[in-house]
Parts: sequence; structure tokens; C-alpha cells
Amino acid sequence: MKKTFFYNFFPTKAEEEEAAKAGSSGVNLPVRREVIEIRDFYPPPEPDPANPWRIKKVVNNTDVLTGKLVLMHNDVFEHIFRFWSLEICNQVVNGNKVYVAVWDLTPEGGPVQYQNESIYFGKGPRETYILGWLDVVRNDRVRPRDEVGLYWDQKSGTFHMKILRRAV
Repeated sequence: MKKTFFYNFFPTKAEEEEAAKAGSSGVNLPVRREVIEIRDFYPPPEPDPANPWRIKKVVNNTDVLTGKLVLMHNDVFEHIFRFWSLEICNQVVNGNKVYVAVWDLTPEGGPVQYQNESIYFGKGPRETYILGWLDVVRNDRVRPRDEVGLYWDQKSGTFHMKILRRAV
């Protein structure tokens, strides 16, 4: 199912009563936001086996130095959260890390799996999300301006990534 944010602008009765006791007009009550599932009118496109990379990103200096690949909101909701459970999506949106596995398909000797405390998915600043990939950066020698392809594999429940183009 597709995920989206639901904004609740209406305070609960308890919040209204608390604001009345405090003497405020209730104008500054918080707006609550949560992830909900909606009907998926347009199912995700079938993956192309020759080019499965749903998210493509040119890596910058910050991604390499911090070991955190910053992903945009729309990419995450469309290509990752769509396949995750509602509970896991809410954990990430609320600021918790979810530990994941990443298969690096770049090496010529065969795929390499990374799964430890430095490989995680979490919330980043200003409506972005982060894939912790420190071990991938170190072992694969990822450099700024490399183009990386990434997708969530539903069958294995892991991320698959590959360096599509090396920086010159």
C-alpha cells in the first residue's frame, strides 16, 4: 500500500480543555502528523531486470565523509516506504533508526552484503531520509560525484545498490 502523511489540525478534547485551563485561545495547539496507508490506485511499475535502480543519486562530499547517504522525501515514500509496513515507516518518521541490510552489487567478484550497526535507515534533516552506509563507502571506495543506484528488493527485504558511474 502507498504511504502518505496525514496532518491532524483538530485538537483532542483533552488538548482543548488543557488550553482552556492555561488561559490560551488554543490558536497555538500543535499539528500532529502521522504516516497512513492509502489505496494504491496506480501500482508501482514492474521492475526492469536490466535496470532495477529506482533511486539514482550523484554522491556528494557530505554523503561520503559522514557515511550517510541522504535520500529525498519523494523517492523514499514512492520507492521504499511503499513496500514497508506501516509500523516500520512510523518508526523511521518519528526519528528512530531501522537496521537494514545492503547488498552491494558493484564488485566484480560478486555481491557483498553489509549488515551491522553502521548500516541503517533513518530520518534526516528537513524532510530527507538517511541510509547509513559507512562500511560500503570504506570498502567500495565511493568518491564524490560517483553515481549510485539503489532500490528496495521486496523478495529479500534488503537494499540493493551499485555504483553506476565512477567520477572522472
